[in-house]
Amino acid sequence: MRSYLIDELSAADLARITGALEARGYESPLDGVYYLPAPLDLLSEEQAAHAGECGPYVLILEAGEDFLRLELLVRGRGKLRCSCIAYAGPVLRELAIGLIDALIRECDIPV
Repeated sequence: MRSYLIDELSAADLARITGALEARGYESPLDGVYYLPAPLDLLSEEQAAHAGECGPYVLILEAGEDFLRLELLVRGRGKLRCSCIAYAGPVLRELAIGLIDALIRECDIPV
C-alpha cells in the first residue's frame, strides 16, 4: 500500500490533529479513521463515470497511537470492490498530502 506517514507524534499533538479533523467533518464510523473527500474533478475518468454507483470517493487517514498514515488509494464509499478503486493521480496525491501538512501547521505542531 502506498501511503504518506507522519510518525513520532505526541498524544497531545495527535489529539489536536484529530480534533481538527472532526471539526471538519472527516470522521468515519471507525475509531481513528478519517475520510478525506476526493474532489470529483481530480478523479480518473473511470471513477468519475462510476461516481453515482461507487462514490463518494475518499482517501483514508488513519490516526494511530503516535502516527498519521494517509493511504493514497482512492476508495468509493458506495462499493467496496470495483475496478475504479485506484491510487490517486499526481494532482490528487499532492492535494491530499498538502491538506495534511496544512492541518499540522494550523495545529502548530512541529514535524
